[in-house]
Amino acid sequence: MSTHLITGAGSGIGAAVARRLTERGDELVLLARDAGRAKELAALHPGARTLVGDLSNPDRLSWAFGQQPMPERLDSLLHIAGVVELGRVGELTPKAWHFQLNANLIAPAELTRLMLPQLRVAQGHVLFVNSGAGLSASPEWSAYAASKHGLKALADSLRHEEHENGVRVTSVYPGRTASPMQAKVHQQEGKEYDASRWIDPESVATTILMALDLPRDAEVNDLTVRPGR
Repeated sequence: MSTHLITGAGSGIGAAVARRLTERGDELVLLARDAGRAKELAALHPGARTLVGDLSNPDRLSWAFGQQPMPERLDSLLHIAGVVELGRVGELTPKAWHFQLNANLIAPAELTRLMLPQLRVAQGHVLFVNSGAGLSASPEWSAYAASKHGLKALADSLRHEEHENGVRVTSVYPGRTASPMQAKVHQQEGKEYDASRWIDPESVATTILMALDLPRDAEVNDLTVRPGR
């Protein structure tokens, strides 16, 4: 039985991945921002354990984890949570920049640092769900794209650093995916949201499981998933 720590398991891609891993009998540890959210995740994914830590405040993650029992080994750490706030460079405030950089880049870096001992024990896998915005930036996407470009750099460096420890590192770059985040993006863009136009989260989950299940003689470094319609 493999053990996976997942962020963003409450909806979208993260919920789809958590369901698929549960169905095949794996053990899940789901990160929740607070105790209330932990109860919601436990109800959504019966049998999963929860771990409380707020990704919007990465400086406090180490303290928070010190108050809770931690897994002894991790076969994968799946960074799927993310936030977005669109705006032109001339209008975005430092608060908007910190909001996205903390949750999308600094927290994944800190969470990875804290979990590396358990990942090394299992020769596990760190998987970052990035974004098409992590490869190119469009107008009004500067802060989000900057956080995701940074996430790519984090993954690339980590891959080189941990190769000798047997830890695999993958970045997945989905295009627009039908999810609550995408609905929020459309609202910010002032556009009508039609989920049928975008990638089903289950399809992205399939690519993530493929990367996790790949035999040890190979490793998926970067995987781009685009809408097929």
